[in-house]
Amino acid sequence: MKPLETTTNNTSFLIDFKEITKAGLAISVVFSSLVGYLLGYSDEHPFNWFTLFLLAIGGYFMVGASNVFNQVIEKDLDAKMDRTKNRPLPSGRVSSQNALLLGFALTLAGLIILYFINPKTAMFGAISIFMYVSMYTPLKTLTPLSVFVGAFPGAIPFMLGWVAATGNFGIEAGTLFLIQFFWQFPHFWAIGWFLFEDYEKAGFFMLPTGKRDAKTAIQIILYTFWLIVASVLPVFGFTGALTLSIVGAVVVTLLGLWMLYFAFKLYKNRDAISAKKLMLVSVTYITLLQIVYVIDKFI
Repeated sequence: MKPLETTTNNTSFLIDFKEITKAGLAISVVFSSLVGYLLGYSDEHPFNWFTLFLLAIGGYFMVGASNVFNQVIEKDLDAKMDRTKNRPLPSGRVSSQNALLLGFALTLAGLIILYFINPKTAMFGAISIFMYVSMYTPLKTLTPLSVFVGAFPGAIPFMLGWVAATGNFGIEAGTLFLIQFFWQFPHFWAIGWFLFEDYEKAGFFMLPTGKRDAKTAIQIILYTFWLIVASVLPVFGFTGALTLSIVGAVVVTLLGLWMLYFAFKLYKNRDAISAKKLMLVSVTYITLLQIVYVIDKFI
């Protein structure tokens, strides 16, 4: 029975590790960083597979650590919500002490790995985890401004790849940051809309007005519009080495209008179904936008 028990324990550990680090979210964040790296490398800053590997591992560790600390802090609140009550901590499968040890281990390992790429990459990684854990997480139960604060660490991964490739933070990295910064608002407000009742159980303030009303829907539309504007800035030629062709800009604009359409649908219907559709579209949008940017660079 021991080999079977060992296999079961290992499987259980892997499942809990995936859940406590939010593997799906972490991988999507790492994807953003890898895209940023592909956009940043050039003849002056040659491509390096090992650096890309370090960025993927270090990035996952940092995002994973943020999620671990977040779940430690929100353990009792997660127990109140249907979508989170079966997570490793509120369900009792993982103790807070063990989770904290894992969080600190991932943080230390992640910072060391990112420092091997270059010091600025490690610095932005540290800023991201600090803002997410020490500012965004506690503010979620205090004010809707938590989403604004959380948009800063949430926007770092895209630009982090550029910094990893070049060692510099300039207009290019700033533009990538701006795109993902504006994207955070319609994405998370859509989530806050269709999970409103569940968030309410834990006392989370996720919507800008605190309600699923016309004002919230209008703000979602406005931030989606500014997202479209930010996404085409490189076509005008004043974002340094970050460029976008006219064809690429047209495709990116069409993607933005597609997302804007669903933002207007939410304003019209103001229901959970429309909000969930917008959330799913927003995830597809940011992935396709990043892919278009990469393809545009190489053709």
